[in-house]
Amino acid sequence: MDLFQRELKRLLWYLIGGSRGGFSRANIIRLVRDRPLNTNQIAKELGMDYKTAEYHLRVLVKNNILSSGANYGAQYFLSPMLEQNYAAFEEIWEKVNKTGKG
Repeated sequence: MDLFQRELKRLLWYLIGGSRGGFSRANIIRLVRDRPLNTNQIAKELGMDYKTAEYHLRVLVKNNILSSGANYGAQYFLSPMLEQNYAAFEEIWEKVNKTGKG
């Protein structure tokens, strides 16, 4: 495993396994992997408040896990970095989900 992959795993552990919103962020990642969605669609799909979804999306975009357009109603999708390394997310999600800490 190279340095980039180790750093990505650390970042994913922090975002998914090491914070209160990790479970919600993981569900957002899993949801947008299937197809791009906007904030409203994500909030409805996951049964969460719009502002909560908006917050988690900002965190994921800031950390280059998701990408989006810059305008109102923009759709979110996996960043190229996560798309190429999705197995790292799956590995962490499996571990977090088993322990119930997500």
